[in-house]
Amino acid sequence: MFKKVYQLLAAAILCGCLAFNAHAAKVDTVTTHSDIMHKDIKAVVMLPKSYSAKKHYPVVYLLHGFSGNYADWISKDPAVKDLADMYNCLIVCPDGAFASWYMDSPVNKDWMYDTYVSKELVQYVDSHFSTIANRTGRAITGLSMGGHGALSMAINHQEIYGAAGSMSGCVDLRPYAKDFGINQILGKYEDDPISWENHSVFHLAAKLKPDALKLVIDCGCDDFFININNAFHQQLLNAKIPHDYTVRPGGHTWEYWSNSINYQMLFFKRYFNS
Repeated sequence: MFKKVYQLLAAAILCGCLAFNAHAAKVDTVTTHSDIMHKDIKAVVMLPKSYSAKKHYPVVYLLHGFSGNYADWISKDPAVKDLADMYNCLIVCPDGAFASWYMDSPVNKDWMYDTYVSKELVQYVDSHFSTIANRTGRAITGLSMGGHGALSMAINHQEIYGAAGSMSGCVDLRPYAKDFGINQILGKYEDDPISWENHSVFHLAAKLKPDALKLVIDCGCDDFFININNAFHQQLLNAKIPHDYTVRPGGHTWEYWSNSINYQMLFFKRYFNS
């Protein structure tokens, strides 16, 4: 008798788990083609469990960091897919290669990741999924290299994105002229320091007008990028550019970013609702 009850209970639990998984967020890997770089590039797309072609959903583009790839977020923080359900939106994780910095390189036309993400990938997502296909339904954020990429692309393409964020972002490239592969994108700093300045978020911020973009920026107090983030925050304050800036305990780690993304997604949800 006990054995039969146990079997029935186990079956009920299994059915419940299957039912839960059947209604959980859907995670796809898609292959997109970049005309400007003449190659196929992968991206992860997370769909909310409520996804229907009859509705239109906002999209958050979520960027990985230096040495990462398109699968970083879903493999290192699997709970991120639950945020697609919680906030009823799509989350798209592009591949930014090992060290593209999400820029269009002025020295190597094989690295054109600003155009790829902000034009080619956005067009692909809007044509293959039911999205709010304008800036009121688009946000972009990322960690480290992706934090710089998210802010730089949002500033350069304010007609594409309405909100942007950065988690532990390298918001000023100049102090890292020999680090993180940036010189393969911009060339040697000593050969063209003006190009380095012009491609750095710290300089690009001069293009911002009050409330042109909704901005959310954070960095751990033990992060090696904390000083440049504090300086960038002060720069925005001096220019009277509204933004949310938070310093929390933590370093340059996945533990920090897995926590941070929860706050940033809430920020974006409030923007979408507005």
